[in-house]
Amino acid sequence: MAAILLIEDDPLVQRGLQLALRRHGHDVRTADTGEDGLREFRSSTPDLVVLDLMLPGIDGLEVCRQIRETGEVPVIMLTARGDDLDVVGGLEAGADDYVVKPAQPSVLDARIRAVLRRSDSSPDGVRVHRDLRIYTTSLTVSRRGEPVPLTPTELRLLLTLSRAPGRVFSRQQLLEVVWEHDYLGDSRLVDNCVQRLRAKIETSQAAPVYVQTVRGFGYRFGPV
Repeated sequence: MAAILLIEDDPLVQRGLQLALRRHGHDVRTADTGEDGLREFRSSTPDLVVLDLMLPGIDGLEVCRQIRETGEVPVIMLTARGDDLDVVGGLEAGADDYVVKPAQPSVLDARIRAVLRRSDSSPDGVRVHRDLRIYTTSLTVSRRGEPVPLTPTELRLLLTLSRAPGRVFSRQQLLEVVWEHDYLGDSRLVDNCVQRLRAKIETSQAAPVYVQTVRGFGYRFGPV
């Protein structure tokens, strides 16, 4: 059972999702404004946040940014159908995944479980790449001896790429492995997560050493 914080201002949507997620075994707390959501987040320390971007007061983008600044709790955003600005804005603010409204509870539950599983896999060993150390048992990362705080999605992406340095992964392959999307998914999930990961582990995002772009194909982890 996961402790979920649902921040949604529509009372019918909020109640419906709360009941459905509880039936799927989750402990669900709710808030209906951005301010209340941040207060609940700070007091309850949930396992995951489901966040509507269109909120009264502090909007969902700012809520997501503040959540991301204070910790590594995963965020799944709820966005209006076909609203690319919502999707891009949410991903750039640090969301791990998104679900299009009207959100089907079974789909949302599957996404929640997939996001939470990303921090559960623990292959053995320590991977050393230049000044980066990836501890695959404790699921921690350090750079030049300093800890690097990563979200579960960022960590899963780094683990996937670093498992095979030099191998090129297409965006679709990364969606299937990291996000567990076994259909033609949204490559923006990958691209935005890569940008956030680079900001944490690269000296220069313009000339990345670790997570490298292979134009027309995808991404690879720079060879040792």
